Amino acid sequence: MSPGTEPPSHERLTEELHALRRPGLAALRRIRPEALARAADAAGFTAGGTDEAAAIEALLEAAVRRLAAAPGPDGEAAGANGPGPSGGSGASGASGAFGTSGASGASGASGASGAPVREPGGARRGDPLGRAAAHTFGLLPGLRGTSAPERRKAAAAVYGVTAERFRRGQEQEVIAELAGAVLALARTGASGPAGGGTPAALPDPPTRAAGPELPPATLRRITVHVSSMELLRDIDILVSSENTHLEMSKTFRPTVSGALRRAAAIRDGAGEITDDVLARELADWLRAHGRTGLPVRPGIVVPTSPGALAERGVRRVYHAAVARPLADGTRYHVDPQTLADAVAAVFALADAERDSYDPPLTSLCFPLLGSGQGGLPPVKAARWLRWAVQEELRRRPHWTVHFVARDPELAQLFNDASSAP
Repeated sequence: MSPGTEPPSHERLTEELHALRRPGLAALRRIRPEALARAADAAGFTAGGTDEAAAIEALLEAAVRRLAAAPGPDGEAAGANGPGPSGGSGASGASGAFGTSGASGASGASGASGAPVREPGGARRGDPLGRAAAHTFGLLPGLRGTSAPERRKAAAAVYGVTAERFRRGQEQEVIAELAGAVLALARTGASGPAGGGTPAALPDPPTRAAGPELPPATLRRITVHVSSMELLRDIDILVSSENTHLEMSKTFRPTVSGALRRAAAIRDGAGEITDDVLARELADWLRAHGRTGLPVRPGIVVPTSPGALAERGVRRVYHAAVARPLADGTRYHVDPQTLADAVAAVFALADAERDSYDPPLTSLCFPLLGSGQGGLPPVKAARWLRWAVQEELRRRPHWTVHFVARDPELAQLFNDASSAP
C-alpha cells in the first residue's frame, strides 16, 4: 500500500481481531486477515522483506504499546518511558509498558469498572486496555501459544472480573480500542512522512562482488544465542542499543537497554536499587562532554562498567547511539549506515581497550541493534548487523562474536554466518 492509500475501516479491523482472538497469533499464516495485512503494510511493518504474518504480529505489538502508553484520566502517560529503541520484535515487546498479571488478578488488577491501578503514592500503572489486549492475543512472554480460555482468564484478571463477565463486557471494548490503535498506526504510515512524499526504501547491505570469503576458522568464532542478553555469561563486552540522547530505557521496559540497565544495577539486601550503574555512568559521560540534554552523533559508542553484570563474567557494556527520536516522541529513526558505523566503532573501541584488561578482552555480543519501535525492521537490522560484523572480522579476526535474538526466526538469519546450531 502506497502512502495516501485509504487504510481499512475500523469495523473490518474489529471483525478480524474478533476472528483472531480464539485461534491466536499462531494462526495468522492460516487465516490471513486481509484488513490487518493492509494495515501492517500501510504502517510500514512489511518493509525490508518481513513476511505478512510477522508484520501483522509486529503491528499488534505496536498497537498494544500505543494503548498502554495512552494518556490517562489525569493526562499522564501510562508508559513512563515510551517504547524503547531496541529489543526487537517478538512477544516480549509488549510486556514492559503495562506489566503482567496472573489469572488470579492479585497483581496489578483494576476494579471491575476498569479504573487504572494506582500504586502507593499515586503512580499510575499501564493502561488496563493495553494490558488486557496483550493478554487477549498472547503478546506477552510465554503467552503466545497458550489457549484462548487461558488468555481470556488472564485478561479478565486485569479488570478483576471473571472470564465470563470479561467476555460479555470489557473484551468488546478492548478489541475495539485495539482496532482503533491499529487504524491510527496505519493512518500515520499511509499519510507518509512529514511534508509529504514517499519514504525511500531501506537499502540492503552491500554485497561483496570480489575478494575472499571469511575463513572457516573465523566463522567458527561466531555464535548465535536465542535468549535475552542479560542472561548470557562470560562474554567480555555486551553492546546495548540506545537513542542519540544516550537515555537508557526504564528498567521495566522489555528492551535490551532496559534489561541491561536492570541487570547491572547494584541492589541492597532487600532488592532495592542503590546504584543505577549504567545510567549513572552515561550521565557522567554526557556531563563530562558537555552533552547533557543534547543529542550525540549517531553511531557513537560510549563504554561503561558492567555493574552487577560482572558477576556473570561481563567486563564492559558498550552503548551504541543508533536510534534518533522523531518529533512525535514515540518513534525512532535508524539509518542502516548508522548501524554499520556503530559496529565499526564498537570494534575500534574494543581494540583500544583490549589490552587494558588482564586477561585481554576477547569477546563481543550484539543484539538486533536499531530494531525497536519505529526503527529498522528486524529482518533488515539483522542483515545489516551480520554484514557489518563480518566486514570488521575480516580486519580483526581475533575477536569472538556473539549474536543474540529472542526470536528463533531472527536468530536463524545470524546462523548463516555461524557454525553454531
